[in-house]
Amino acid sequence: MSITIGNYNFEGPYDSAAQLQNRSGVYAILGRSGSAEQWKVVDIGESSGVSERVNNHDRAPCWKGRGYSHLTAAAYYCAERERMAVERILRTQYNPPCGDR
Repeated sequence: MSITIGNYNFEGPYDSAAQLQNRSGVYAILGRSGSAEQWKVVDIGESSGVSERVNNHDRAPCWKGRGYSHLTAAAYYCAERERMAVERILRTQYNPPCGDR
């Protein structure tokens, strides 16, 4: 299963962060209120351990507070230098509402 975010093919979206790998990469938190609705980018971030970061994220209350009935996570696995560049590109493109550092 994959989803295109920007020009990148992310693995997912997954209903559980436990399905993410704990590898270096970029994660996207996606939300929607109905199955016919398009996914909206709620947050974009990068980490050396995607699964661990998403599972223990300080911005999780913001994700849940956006009013979506369904939240998922997707990941683009890549090395540190690439993940930082991809995060910048996608944050600029999507301006996620929970993207403050």
